[in-house]
Amino acid sequence: MRVQSLTLAVAGVALLAPSMAAVAEPRVPVELTARREGDVRAADLLARVRECTRISHGRFRSDHGKRASVAVCGTRHAVFWKADMDIDCDGQPGPHCNRRSDPLFSASTAYRQSDGRSLNAERLPYVVVPAAGSAWDPADDGVRGGSVAAVVYRGRVQYAVVGDIGPRGLIGEASYATARALGIDPDPRRGGVSSGVTYIVFKNSQARPIESHAAAVAAGRRLARRFVQGE
Repeated sequence: MRVQSLTLAVAGVALLAPSMAAVAEPRVPVELTARREGDVRAADLLARVRECTRISHGRFRSDHGKRASVAVCGTRHAVFWKADMDIDCDGQPGPHCNRRSDPLFSASTAYRQSDGRSLNAERLPYVVVPAAGSAWDPADDGVRGGSVAAVVYRGRVQYAVVGDIGPRGLIGEASYATARALGIDPDPRRGGVSSGVTYIVFKNSQARPIESHAAAVAAGRRLARRFVQGE
């Protein structure tokens, strides 16, 4: 998908991104290792989203030029979609997310940390939701900045937050940190996967502060257990 982010329009912040040379991969904290994040199995989450009750008024494209085939589905406590994963590297610049590594880099994210700074895509697992439109307005279903998500890929579960807004009509994007923890190539130019990713966002949930991955994991574990139990 990787197109110019809508963040500037949402946040109204100038694009400021220094060029940085590539360096060695940063150490990923233990809490970002998806295999260790919770006691709810990927298979149990996928069983709960096997059937789709569509809540979007239309379907979304996973990439420009592709057929609109991705529906947003809903249950009492969550919304979900099954798509690809493109890499969002926006926010605070670092050794892997900067204007040199990503030609579409934006130094801003739609949602901000508690200190007012943009999120850090290299360190914080977050997902991207499409801008509100006629097909779907995430806010109508209790999906906002900081909402807690479970991202499932090849038997792994990664908890994340809603951290950025993408183009209207496109879906299937997450931060560098999300991809890396799931074993997906996080390179913003060539990384991501073309299919097989399930995004589950829990309605009216909130990780506080938004930049605390530990808060997202704690809330995600609780909400995922409730979700698989059908409550």
